[in-house]
Amino acid sequence: MDDTDTPADPAVRGRALLRSLRVWDTDLPPFDPAAAPADPLPLFWQWFVDVAGAGQVEPHTMSLATADESGRPDVRTLMLHDADERGWHFASHAGSAKGRQLAARPEAALGFYWPAQGRQVRVRGRVTTAGPEESRADLARRSTGALASALVGRQSEVLPGYEELVAASEAAWERAQAEPDAPAPSWTLYVLEPAEVEFFQGDARRRHVRLRYRRETDSGGDARWAKELLWP
Repeated sequence: MDDTDTPADPAVRGRALLRSLRVWDTDLPPFDPAAAPADPLPLFWQWFVDVAGAGQVEPHTMSLATADESGRPDVRTLMLHDADERGWHFASHAGSAKGRQLAARPEAALGFYWPAQGRQVRVRGRVTTAGPEESRADLARRSTGALASALVGRQSEVLPGYEELVAASEAAWERAQAEPDAPAPSWTLYVLEPAEVEFFQGDARRRHVRLRYRRETDSGGDARWAKELLWP
């Protein structure tokens, strides 16, 4: 085999591919920030419906950023469970890495990226835990697979071998199918109460529209949302 038959280094091929990629090779929807509602929640749900209708795969997935006790950042992708007047909802085991981090530092940020329409939503704020009853109800609404995973537990712990996971998963699936109301005590519903919510609408000419909602308290002590545009 001569040099011409040798596959290129993956890093070389990867960099070449990276430099060739383009974004937003489609018409992007307009966004008039002047017509945005006073509250960010209705706009979030409208964008969510719009991107799902545009074919966005898994629009309910989002990045969750937290920090540990030392202040080191961490991020992962998980699913949105709801968004209402209290905030944006997600769930995990209390003993997981994110559960421990949120217990130590109950502040977090969420990031949604919806390339089908060149849109992003960023949410920052304080995180609280829902009560056991609401956490159980959240798990009950999910699939058998989700319950089985919750019953396995031990999220983020060191796994000695994949075979151990297979055995634990098989047992959990059997229990989840036999007991659809089986409790998973560590399963916790979290609610991120937003202090800031930013809506980003991409533009092919890089004249992106960034609208930020920022929660303020007026002289009477009442909370309200202030809206402001940001340079892209």
